Amino acid sequence: MERFAGKTVVITGGATGIGFAAAQLFASSGAHVVLAGRNSANGEAAQQALREKGGEHLFVQADVSKEEDVKRLMQQAAAHNGRIDILVNNAAMFYESDFLTETSEQWRRVFNVIADGAYLCTKYAAEVMVANGHPGAIVNISSINGYRALNKSSHYNAAKGALDQLTRCTALELAPYGIRVNGVAPGFIDTGLSVIGGVNELETEDFLHYYIGQRKIPLARAGLPQEIATIIAFLASEESSYIQGATIPADGGLSITF
Repeated sequence: MERFAGKTVVITGGATGIGFAAAQLFASSGAHVVLAGRNSANGEAAQQALREKGGEHLFVQADVSKEEDVKRLMQQAAAHNGRIDILVNNAAMFYESDFLTETSEQWRRVFNVIADGAYLCTKYAAEVMVANGHPGAIVNISSINGYRALNKSSHYNAAKGALDQLTRCTALELAPYGIRVNGVAPGFIDTGLSVIGGVNELETEDFLHYYIGQRKIPLARAGLPQEIATIIAFLASEESSYIQGATIPADGGLSITF
């Protein structure tokens, strides 16, 4: 029997990068995948790619920072297969911004997508899980930035730190309903978010010299979206049935170095 046969999985930011890698893994394991995102072109292309491999997967255009969009997303996801079993809070955004010059609107936009979006999606997905009486799993995609400092990244780092605390608090409150909540904290992963201002940070001289050459990342490479997807699937499966409120670092060892 396939690992996630009959399960409905909602993945925000699911059309690209880590989200799409997770979607492919869940779909190949028998799940009904519901992708959510703001970009309809990317979402529809991702939906088609999944359907070509088999299964009636769904894309819902939604901005996770907007409550009405999230309500509609979860309603459509539940209607798709009569239930929601797994939620992956993956939606995020990033741009470099100097703390003293960025506007409050810029700060709020990043925080709204990462932290508020995860709050709204968790709330409305959990409501469906509880109402249907099905235990579920929620996996939040955080970052090692959630507990480390980085220049021109205070909005993103603060939002990821808030997401880590949301993981712990909802793990406590939702446990009586059989809902497990955990997280993954990636380091440098080769996705679209690696391109900042038109430059791929993974290809810069500084990255190659410091993180690779001097092994600031002990494994001396960036990670792949598929490597994060396997951890997401583990945390969503019964194989991790006794893990609750944990956030697992997946950074090639970066967070253990000075």
